Amino acid sequence: MPDNTPETAAFPDPRTVPTSVRVPTRVVPYDAAPAHEDARALAVEMPVNLVYGGVPYAVMMTTPADLEDFAYGFSLTEGIVEAAEEIRAARVEAAEEGLRLVVDLAPGRLREHLARKRALSGRTGCGVCGIEDLAALPLAVARPGGDVSVEMAAIARALAALFGAQSLNRETRAVHAAAWADLDGRLVALREDVGRHNALDKLIGALMRAGTDPRGGFLVITSRCSFEMVEKAVRFGAAVVVAISAPTSLALQRARTHGLTLCAIARDDNLTVFHGGERLMPAVRSGAEAAPA
Repeated sequence: MPDNTPETAAFPDPRTVPTSVRVPTRVVPYDAAPAHEDARALAVEMPVNLVYGGVPYAVMMTTPADLEDFAYGFSLTEGIVEAAEEIRAARVEAAEEGLRLVVDLAPGRLREHLARKRALSGRTGCGVCGIEDLAALPLAVARPGGDVSVEMAAIARALAALFGAQSLNRETRAVHAAAWADLDGRLVALREDVGRHNALDKLIGALMRAGTDPRGGFLVITSRCSFEMVEKAVRFGAAVVVAISAPTSLALQRARTHGLTLCAIARDDNLTVFHGGERLMPAVRSGAEAAPA
C-alpha cells in the first residue's frame, strides 16, 4: 500500500493540499496472535508562514484548512488588528517548504504593525517563547459588551453535539476542535487543527468574518485550557469558556483577572466550574472559585 503523505511540491495549488492522508501500518498484538497489515488516516501538519506587508511575521504548524479564518483570528489574538475591517484580504500561496498566508492590512493598521517591535522572528504553539521578560507576558484587553447567562442544559446540548461535528478528528483522532455555541446550545461554527491555539484562532476568525456577536453564545474547546486560550477568548469578547480538559493554574488566574466564566473537565453528566458560576443557570459555585486568588 503506497504512502500518500503529502509533499509540498506535489501540491502547487494550495487548494489541493489535503487535511488528512492514509498511510500503511502494521498492527502487532502484545500476545502471540499474528500481526496484520492495516491503514490509518493521519492529520496533515504543515508550516504556514504568515506575512504582513511583504514581511514574514510568524511560522505556525497548522492543518491546511480554513486558513483565511486563521488569518483573521490570529491577527486579532496577536493584537495586529482590532476588527475584521482592518484586513483587506487574506490569500494562501504555495511555498517551497509549506504554505504562505499573505494578509493585506488597511494602510493605517499596516503602518502601526510595521512600527511594532517584534521580540522573535517566529512563533511556537506556546505563544510566549522568546519574550524578553515576564512583564511581556500577554494580557488581553477585554472587549466591552453586555453580560451573558448560559443555561446548563445549553452547555449539555453543545457537548453532546461536539463529537459528531468533528469530522477530521473522527477520521484521524489527532486534532483539536474549538466550537461556538449559541445560547440554546446549538453549534454555530467549529474549526479543527492539529494545534489547539490554531483551532481557536480559526474559529475566532470565522466568527469575526461572520460578524458574530460575542454576547450571543459561548466557546467550547476540546483541549486543556491554558492561559493563552483564555487570553484569546477574552480578546474576542467571549464571556464563557467550556473546556473538555482541565485548566492550568495561570488560566484560572487570568479567568479571574478578566472576569471570564471558566468551566472545564466537561463530561456527559457534569462539569467543573472554576470561576464565574454566576453566569450559569441554575447558578453554580465551586470550591475552586471560592479559594483566594
